[in-house]
Amino acid sequence: MNYLESVNNVLVRLREDEVTAPTDTPYSKLISTFVNDAKRYVEDSFQWNVLTETLTVTTANDLFNYVLTSSGQRFRVMDVVHAEQDYFLEPKTSSQMNQLLLNGTPQKGQPTYYNFNGVDVNGDTQVDLYPIPDGIQNIYFNLYKPQPQLTDASTTIFVPSEPVVKYAYAMAVAERGEDGGLSSQEATALAATSLSDHIAMAESRQNDQYIWSSV
Repeated sequence: MNYLESVNNVLVRLREDEVTAPTDTPYSKLISTFVNDAKRYVEDSFQWNVLTETLTVTTANDLFNYVLTSSGQRFRVMDVVHAEQDYFLEPKTSSQMNQLLLNGTPQKGQPTYYNFNGVDVNGDTQVDLYPIPDGIQNIYFNLYKPQPQLTDASTTIFVPSEPVVKYAYAMAVAERGEDGGLSSQEATALAATSLSDHIAMAESRQNDQYIWSSV
């Protein structure tokens, strides 16, 4: 389901007229905000396989700090792999990385540790590597990276759209109060059930991930 279809699905549940764009009317703008809020909630509830992405850091001699271009700040790390040598890098705390880089003479070679260290001017996360790379090497960051906020009507929602629509509807009901339909509590409970069902199905396909619970 795409962005516009999701907005219209919510509008129909609210017994409102459908629109041709998410921003057609003041009320559709509100519903479109709820759809984005619901999408974010569903994304954050589970490590969805559809959100996996690999970002590559290509190192340079004597440079330990790199930018994960297009990463943003809401990602979760699956693993970090040295592409050429085929081993996993280990995370270090900021304090541990400072000890390695600033106390004494830092080592140079193939990185075995990483630590996220702030963001750049674009809001993308920066990462420090240690030992300090001694040449060109490729480091793969395998991430769960949420889809950007929906703005284009035709953009397809990556995560399951059913719980997104149901959570957006529950938010809309809570915002305007009960009007003869479901209460906000009932609508939220139905959305939680839908999300739990979709997570269970996803979990059966990627059984190394955790199960979400509304409790």
